Amino acid sequence: MSDPIEIYMNTLVPMVVETTNRGERAYDIYSRLLKERIIFLTGGVDDNVSSLICAQFLFLESENPSKDISLYINSPGGIVTSGLAIYDTIRYIRPDVSTVCVGQAASMGSLLLSCGVEGKRYALPNSRIMMHQPSGGAQGQASDIEIQAREIISSRERLNKIYAEHTGQKLSVIEEAVDRDRFMSPTEALEFGLIDEVVTSRPPLDDDDEDDDAGGAGDAGSKKDDKESDED
Repeated sequence: MSDPIEIYMNTLVPMVVETTNRGERAYDIYSRLLKERIIFLTGGVDDNVSSLICAQFLFLESENPSKDISLYINSPGGIVTSGLAIYDTIRYIRPDVSTVCVGQAASMGSLLLSCGVEGKRYALPNSRIMMHQPSGGAQGQASDIEIQAREIISSRERLNKIYAEHTGQKLSVIEEAVDRDRFMSPTEALEFGLIDEVVTSRPPLDDDDEDDDAGGAGDAGSKKDDKESDED
């Protein structure tokens, strides 16, 4: 996979200027959003991407261990171990992590989408979600190929258990769903248990919230909370 640093350096990244009583300071747009506790997972998941994502989670936890973090996902998936490093970090840190699918969350991307805190997993209406079993190849002696085959089967079983934990589906349902590529609309992903809400727009801000709004995915949850209050 491509080096994310190389992609960053070769891509036009917007800069924003913030004015404070100490003067002006320029940020690239992703650093500015990180300040608001928003992390982007964009593109394939490999060790470099995983390292950057995990580092951002750990930094934000050190800044404020009780404030939510929003993870926006637009990814076709990638390496299983790299994705599981992100998954374990999300589970390890103290802050709640809200996940939002924009564009696509496929393969490992869909697993990371599902692992957000229950009630805070979202997808935009035209996004796509796909889950499947891991794939790979091996060469060498027959015994080496057998070892690799056992490892990929073990990975499949581990991923299936994670999907089952976060969707509430039976393991047999997950095994059937991932036997081949399973593409879902946001509504289908909601019914399956991968997400908690399909979000079309942000709710209007109250006057008291305007100064505190961080623009994170957690804001989408207020629409859901308001709806539940009305139903009660």
